[in-house]
Amino acid sequence: MNTLILGATGGIGAATARAFAAAGHTLTLSGRNEAVLTALAAELGAAHRAADVGYESHVRALLEGVPPLDTLVYAAGAALPEPLKDADPTHVRAVWNANYFGALWAMKHGLGRLNAGGRVYLIGARPELVTARGFSQYAASKAALARAAEVARLEHRGVGITLVLPPAVDTPLWAQVGRVPKGAVTPDVVAQAIAADRAGPAQPELTIGV
Repeated sequence: MNTLILGATGGIGAATARAFAAAGHTLTLSGRNEAVLTALAAELGAAHRAADVGYESHVRALLEGVPPLDTLVYAAGAALPEPLKDADPTHVRAVWNANYFGALWAMKHGLGRLNAGGRVYLIGARPELVTARGFSQYAASKAALARAAEVARLEHRGVGITLVLPPAVDTPLWAQVGRVPKGAVTPDVVAQAIAADRAGPAQPELTIGV
């Protein structure tokens, strides 16, 4: 299977790349950290291309440069928590670019490049876990992603679009917060759940750790 992973340099993205590589997928990896991306691609024997998902032109060029896909995983994300009264426009744009707009551009330019039976995985967030002080933009952008996925399913009936809803995950994203929540799972738990789900029928949501 041909699989593209956007956000492959993050914790969940890298773990998912390794899980799909172990399952025999032919991988193309993308991320912003070119050094990490190159090392991961070399480890897995994957093609790679750096891209900033905040720019539609980057995502379009990336999708136009890959063969028809069987699986597309969108694992980019950002939190940058701060109180609403202190909302920094640069931070707000970065969160929405990573959590929503990048996924929007990936679906816009990627859904039409999926083979019959193709699957898309979008890393979402459980509302009850992100409705917290400082997380207004993270929670709002993930909620917007969930609603966009619902509409995308109506518009692309032949494709499985799955919103992945993990518990707290021990990734570098929590460095933006200060500490990893108690009981957080490893990225491998999420990656293995996605890989196992890909072997079965499509479902609209994949809730992990329930």
